[in-house]
Amino acid sequence: MAIELHSVSKTFGGTVTALTDVSFSVPTGTVCALLGHNGAGKTTVVKILSTLLRPTSGQAVVAGYDVVRQPGKVRASIGLTGQEVALDGSLTGRENLVLFARLRGMRRSEARMRADELIEQFQMQHAADRRVTTYSGGMRRRIDIAAALVDPPKVLFLDEPTTGLDPRSRRDVWALVSELCAQQITVLLTTQYLEEADVLSDSIVILDGGQIIASGTAEDLKRRVGLSYCEVTPVRPADLTRIFGVLADIEGAEASHESNTVSVPAHDGVATLIEVLRRVDQLGVELHDITLRKPSLDEVFLHLTPGTVSV
Repeated sequence: MAIELHSVSKTFGGTVTALTDVSFSVPTGTVCALLGHNGAGKTTVVKILSTLLRPTSGQAVVAGYDVVRQPGKVRASIGLTGQEVALDGSLTGRENLVLFARLRGMRRSEARMRADELIEQFQMQHAADRRVTTYSGGMRRRIDIAAALVDPPKVLFLDEPTTGLDPRSRRDVWALVSELCAQQITVLLTTQYLEEADVLSDSIVILDGGQIIASGTAEDLKRRVGLSYCEVTPVRPADLTRIFGVLADIEGAEASHESNTVSVPAHDGVATLIEVLRRVDQLGVELHDITLRKPSLDEVFLHLTPGTVSV
């Protein structure tokens, strides 16, 4: 296992509990998504695993090294990108990479060679010699992740790496993460985007109030909820309001103008589908689609976690 936590707890000042008895493991060369509301404990986990915080109790092991007893070896085995990009805006992308390589102990020629390799790998040749202040958010994030890979790590921590990025830049980062796994780099990803976790992760751990409330693959968690949804999509978006009107009394019914759908929890499976079809048929509206589907990861998350934000 590349990452192992055994009954890890963390308190601040003896009064504020951030983590309670957290245990999970991540196999080598896989992506684990750590999910939870703001304040659920995700960043605390990352800080403990990257030796920035000491656990109050329990044991954490990264790349075979104990984070408390062997912090130097842990740091030599990991890469980390935080929520804020850690680059010098007055330097070019290439100069930033050379700087990080030199800080890692590489000779000047070796650092330049490694920077060139990363610039090509991350497809940043067109902007490598421009100052980082001229970069878009997506470009800054690419160089930031590249900097974490200057000395290829065994484990890479990505703490909300796509926050604030546009959809295209976000998908570029997704492609980079997938490439890292192909190189047998283990990734622990914290994210606020459930679609991101669904697309990228091999496993998911959901935290709430500093405790693990669910874990498994995305498909495992969807099956665990045990609830299907009936989704209705009209041909004419103008009919969406009318459809919602005849289904609104069904608990959990929701209309999305963005996706042009009305979604209804199918507590009775096919029987719910038949009832929805009967009601909608009486309206005489033309449908593009009506289907019974599994829950999305967003719906699983909302089902498993309360609406309140934890400390």
